[in-house]
Parts: sequence; structure tokens; C-alpha cells
Amino acid sequence: MSAQITPETVAAHGFTEDEYARVLHALGREPNVVELGIFSVMWSEHCSYKSSRLHLKKLPTQAPWVICGPGENAGVIDIGDGQAAIFKMESHNHPSYIEPYQGAATGVGGILRDVFTMGARPVANLNALRFGRPDHPKMKHLVQGVVAGIGGYGNCVGVPTVGGETNFHRAYDGNILVNAMTVGVADTDKIFYSAATGLGNSIVYVGSKTGRDGIHGATMASADFDDKSDEKRPTVQVGDPFTEKLLIEACLELMATDAIVAIQDMGAAGLTSSSVEMASKGGAGIRLDMNKVPCREEGMTPYEMMLSESQERMLMVLKPGKEPMAEAIFRKWELDFAVIGEVTDTGHMVLEWNGEVVCDIPLDPLADEAPLYDRQHLSLTDYKAWAAVPALGTLPASTDLGADLLTLIGCPDLASRAWIWEQYDSQVGADTLQKSGGDAAVVRVHGSDKALAMSTDCTPRYCYADPYEGGKQAVAETWRNICAVGATPLAITNCLNFANPQRPEIMAQIVEALNGMGDACRALDYPIVSGNVSLYNESKATGGGSAILPTPAIGGVGLMLDHATMATIRFKAPGEAIWLIGGPAQGGHLGQSLYLREIHGAEAGAPPPVDLDEERRNGELVRELIADGRVSAVHDVADGGLLVALAEMAMASGIGCTVDGILDAATAFGEDQSRYVVTAPADADLSAPGVTARRIGTTGGDAITGTGFAVTITALRARNTAFFRDWMEG
Repeated sequence: MSAQITPETVAAHGFTEDEYARVLHALGREPNVVELGIFSVMWSEHCSYKSSRLHLKKLPTQAPWVICGPGENAGVIDIGDGQAAIFKMESHNHPSYIEPYQGAATGVGGILRDVFTMGARPVANLNALRFGRPDHPKMKHLVQGVVAGIGGYGNCVGVPTVGGETNFHRAYDGNILVNAMTVGVADTDKIFYSAATGLGNSIVYVGSKTGRDGIHGATMASADFDDKSDEKRPTVQVGDPFTEKLLIEACLELMATDAIVAIQDMGAAGLTSSSVEMASKGGAGIRLDMNKVPCREEGMTPYEMMLSESQERMLMVLKPGKEPMAEAIFRKWELDFAVIGEVTDTGHMVLEWNGEVVCDIPLDPLADEAPLYDRQHLSLTDYKAWAAVPALGTLPASTDLGADLLTLIGCPDLASRAWIWEQYDSQVGADTLQKSGGDAAVVRVHGSDKALAMSTDCTPRYCYADPYEGGKQAVAETWRNICAVGATPLAITNCLNFANPQRPEIMAQIVEALNGMGDACRALDYPIVSGNVSLYNESKATGGGSAILPTPAIGGVGLMLDHATMATIRFKAPGEAIWLIGGPAQGGHLGQSLYLREIHGAEAGAPPPVDLDEERRNGELVRELIADGRVSAVHDVADGGLLVALAEMAMASGIGCTVDGILDAATAFGEDQSRYVVTAPADADLSAPGVTARRIGTTGGDAITGTGFAVTITALRARNTAFFRDWMEG
């Protein structure tokens, strides 16, 4: 406690000289080591968003159905009948690279707590995963560990994992991305917030005991990796999903009473961030007695208690006299319960230990007045000059579209993910209507005809070539996937994964991706209600690359009023007409396509542009067709283009098709946006004003057949399932 604060100590806590000068000014004196640690985690990029906060303020966050936007633990939207959907996406990237099982598992545990702390019962988990090259010596271990961690935690806690995405690129060799999303359902009159109020009200700690795992986790997550990254393993938290399940039930039971004033989970920065956020949001102060914090290890200091990120813990403010009732509930569920402090009116965080004050910090500098940087960034034009993405050029004509299709359908980015999602319990709760393998997951709102549709999406290669168009496309892709199952897209969450914001070219990626996201959200009436920023995702470790591709992962949620109308991707019967909605009749956009990368070994050209007006028109038409029962199968056209979409529909059903007009690679594999493939009765006419819609083929047979090519479903399935099987068994 009396350790001298040296320049080395300050640097080890991640402060710049200017930031430490701000600490001295805020306190009017030199901090002790506890205070230095608290400032360190609260001013970390992971907690303060000091490089992105300025630009995040530009995003659209409101709509008539938005109950609570960014600023709370999760976003809240109205889904009718006195019910709300509550959801958020978070990152656990650095911990998952260091210790993949626990890193991924505790990422799931943390996002679950963000949702149920607001009064929602979690009903679905999703994830968005990015890995490096499959032949990288560490990658198989990382994939196996991450998938096992996600499954191990989600399966045990009893929340279905229903969807997600997994991509591979060499840019993630030294810094993988593990983004977790949870969706929950609550009554609109039982939503809980985190603002601590009520002078003298008890501050209560519940859940698991505090250990030494995860200390300085937030600080570690706010720095890039080097050759010594494995030495950071002690900063990775250790999770217990069975305790989390008890914590969910205990919290929801207490929430059914009128005892809670405020509640906050202990996530990044643990007891520090939870107590600071509660007090600052309530405009109050807080006093904690550190001797009363439940600890599972001997001799823990206030520094360790405040910075530990041990899992399965919550902080509450209770109404006077409600402590015995609350304690009885948590003891019944075999969880710790301790009154560790009280709400004050001082505007300070005061910590006492062994009868002495060991910390006294004004709250404003920790929260609202944390550093905020307008970092230098390149213009979009200058960024593109820096990125120097090669021009597309003239490609040789494909000599065999069928062979190209087989190559694409078996590549790591398009191969079947069944090896992954078969490790997840997707049916627990008995409300999952559509799981991984389609366009969006669909989960019934229990006891009703309603359902929630949800999807995670981003195309990082687009974002690198043009971060503005890539940001638009990430939002539009979730919109499209939700429309494709027949739901109305309502709102998004995000997880903004980028490299070092102190580099002007990386800051340009952040600014332009946010500009694109914002424009897409406004055009589609699709606000952002929650999110997370994960920066410094780059590695100097041996064998690793440098910066990741810019990856603004989007999690979208939509509402279906009658789940009986839900659409799926599989062909339903032979003899039906196949229609393409959107896009050109011939040709297509091959810039940044998987065809270009997998067939020609090039990452070149601009990404496909997104016409947001067309996106909205096409999506609204598709939803109308589904609601009216005029189409039998629906699939959006995404990675790999039209021929890949048709192959996926055929593999899902075992029914082939014959298509007309696919004469070249651009038509077959171009990744033009805002497109859907749908099937309808042979005599149907799906044309509509303002929308391009044309019949392109007929279902039937056991192959995908076109002019000059035919590929059997058996061959497609064999190639599609080979990658993960051969990699994991090899």
C-alpha cells in the first residue's frame, strides 16, 4: 500500500505523461498504488473508449421502439405486448488468444451478465469469430479451444447458442477475434438500470468470491501483443457456468420483488468499473469496506480486489430494509452475499481497509471526465492511397464454372461450420425455431406466436479496401439476413474490432467504418442500441501479422409477429420457379470477392457498393412475399455470389436446380449486394414496381445445372464438409 510511485510504475500501468499529469491534477496530490490502479483500468481504452467516444456520438441511437440506447449494460427495444428484447455484443479477443478455452468461455459469461443484469432472461447466444490461416501452427489449437469454451459455458448455463459466423484470414494470425452476443427477453415494467441512488442505501456484493484471476484484464485488452503475450495468461479470467446459472436465477428471483435500486455486473475492471459506473450514473458517491469483500484467496490487497476480473459477480444497491430478504434468496442459491458499503453524497469513491482510507478519488475524473482524444486520421482518399489495394484488372475467363463452384464451396470461409455448431446446444429452452446454417437464427418468444430473428455479420476484406462501404455493408448484411427469414429488422448492437488507433491509417478505418454504419442505420431505420469497442488488435509476436483487418462486427435483431410464416433457405419441392431479386441480369462485382481470392489468389479491387435505397426496397418486398405466403424458400446472396447461394439451398434440401443465364464468373460469383434468391410456384409472378426481379431457373434433379456445367449435390456436400473434418482429424 505504501509502494513508491515511480515513472516505471506509472508506465507499467499504461499512462502517458500527459495522462499521469491529469491524475495528479484530479487528486491534487500523488496517488497511492490503489488509486493508480483504479485510474489505470478506468482510463484504459477498454473502459473509457477514449479514442472512439468522439465518433461513436455520431451514430443514430433512437427510434420509437427503442427503450434504452447505448450507455447501459445492454440495449433495450420494445417488441410489443409489454415485452422487450435486451441485447449486446462484446469482445474477448486478447484473452482468447492467450488462453482460448477460458477466454472464450468467460466472454460468453460476461455478455450473459450484461443482459440479465437488466432484468432479461437470456434466450439466445451468438458469436462472431475470426481466425488466422488454418496452416498457422497455433490456429488449430485456438479454434478447438475457442469453440470448446463457447460450447462449454453456453451449454452448461442453459442458454442456446443459435448462430454466428467464422472467417479465416492471415491478418488474424497473431490476434484472433472472439465476439459474443446475447439476446434476452424482459417485461417492459421490470427493466433494471445501474444508477446508484439513495443516500445510505446498501451496496451489496453477490455471486462468486473474488480471486486473483483477471487482474489488469482491461489494461491487457487495451494494448497490442508482443513476443511475451503468453506471459499475460494470469490476466485471463476463469469461468464457472454452473455458478452463472445460479446467479441468473437468484437475480431474476430478486428482480421479481421491489428490492433493487440499481444493479451492475462486474465485467471489465471488476469491482472498480461496476462501483464507479453505478455511482457516477447516479450522481452519487460510494464508500466500500474492503474487509467485507468475499475473497477466495488469502491475503488479497485492496489493489487486487478492485482490479480482479473474477467471474460470476454482481453489485447491487438495495432499498433500506431489503437486505435480509435478498440475502435469503442468494443463500438459497448457494451464492455469496455481503453488504460491502453504502451510497454517499460525496461524489467520491472512498475505500477503507483495516480501519484506514486507502483510496479517495473524485468520481467525475474516472468516468465522464476520462480522457477523450480526437486522434489524427487520414481522409478516405488518403487511406485508400495508403492501403494501395491493387486494381481488379482483367481476369481470364473461367473454363469450368462447376469446378470453380466446388473449389469455393470447400474453401475455409464457405465450408460447412457443422463441426463448430454441433458442439453447441442450440435447442435448450425448446424455443429455437431456426439455428445455424440459415440466414438468421430465429427464437420464439416463449408462450407467444412472436419470434426474434438475429444475425451477426461483417466482411472485413471489404472494410479494409473501403472502410466506409464496408461499414455500410456490415449493417446491410444483418438487415438482409433478418428480412430473409421474414422478420422486421429493429436495431443492432456492434463490436468494433480495430488495431492501434494511434496510427492515422487505423483511425481512418474507425472513422470511415462508423460513417458507413451510421448512414446505413439511418437509411434502414435500424438504430444502434448497444456495443463495444476493442482496439489495439495487432501483434508483433513471432509468426503473427501486424494489424487485423478492420472488423466492425454487427449483431442485428428483428421481430416476427407470427413465427408460422418463417422462411428458410432450403428448396421445398421440385418444379418450383427460382427468382433472383436485385442485381444485374448479367455480370457482377468481383472486386474483393471470394472467387477472386480462392480461384485467382488475389485480393484486389473495390468492394461491392451498397445502394441503401435498393437495400430497403428489396428487403421490404421479400418480407411482404414471405408474409403473404407467396414464396417457399428464401436466401440472401452473400459471400461467393449467386451460384454459391443456389448450392447452399440445394445442399440444405437435397433438391437440385437448373438455372439460365449464368454464363461467366462475374454472373456466377460476383458479390453484388441487396440480392435474394427465392422460390415460388411455377406460375407465380414476383415482379414489383421499383424492384428488379426475374425468373432464373427451376428446382429439381440432383445437381446444380447450367449452361456448360453440372455439379451434383453429393459432390457439393462432400467438398463442403471436408475442410473442418480433414483439418480437425488430420
